[in-house]
Amino acid sequence: MEIIGIIGGSGLYNLDGIKIKKEIAIATPFGKPSDKFIIAEFEGREVVFLPRHDKRHSINPTEINYRANIYGMKKLDVGRIISVTACGSLKGEYKPLDFVIPTQFIDRTNQARKQTFFDKGVVAHISFAHPVCEDLAKIVYVSAEKKGVTAHYGATYVNMEGPQFSTLAESNLYRSWGMGIIGMTNMTEARLAREAEICYSTLAAVTDYDCWHEAEETVTVEMIIANLCKNVENSKEIIKEIIRKLPKERTCGCKDALKYAIITNKKFIPKEIKAKLKVIAGKYIG
Repeated sequence: MEIIGIIGGSGLYNLDGIKIKKEIAIATPFGKPSDKFIIAEFEGREVVFLPRHDKRHSINPTEINYRANIYGMKKLDVGRIISVTACGSLKGEYKPLDFVIPTQFIDRTNQARKQTFFDKGVVAHISFAHPVCEDLAKIVYVSAEKKGVTAHYGATYVNMEGPQFSTLAESNLYRSWGMGIIGMTNMTEARLAREAEICYSTLAAVTDYDCWHEAEETVTVEMIIANLCKNVENSKEIIKEIIRKLPKERTCGCKDALKYAIITNKKFIPKEIKAKLKVIAGKYIG
């Protein structure tokens, strides 16, 4: 049975009925993950939690070691990742305190963050037309609805660089494109999860209307934190429902994402690169 991974705020693992087993530090060939991985059990299912910005929230979005985080999840035999994240709304119908399950991403980062495991000595081109796992995303959506929150399925998430929030011109530009929500972290996670053959879906909690809304021309940290705190308890209840609903085995294509993606002949891949990528792609490159 594959393990379920949760990436999000440091308080998400404080769920009623969950048994914390241990916290473990994982060394990776890509550096240090954001924090220790918290191994837990909920109703017979094993779950791994990771605070994205560490427990102190001291790592900004650009500086997160995304590769180490996803590598650690893969090493722990995680098959599915649910990303719990705050976001700004770019549509009037996505109100603060609503939840959104995006199915598409637009990348507006400046590439300061590493977004692939295959950067030296081996070339891989994964299919990424549909960047989230539809099977997982639908379960996330149904679970949110069952818990009585207002949930929206199928938005496009704009991944901006940050850590500053949008200018008004940027916010209006994204709205003119038809974008749904905006955040700073999830697209890189989705890219790397697909390379690691891990299913990925986002549970995004709306904290604000970015800065385009006439009643909210100034987005303040106080406003965002207040709404974020209100969403924490709902997020916990949704996570528990997701865990209950997830099938034990995967039937989607995410689990075979690398099958035809690696272009480099494995006999030309250096031994040190094979060793580095063993956890991610060992069954394909030897």
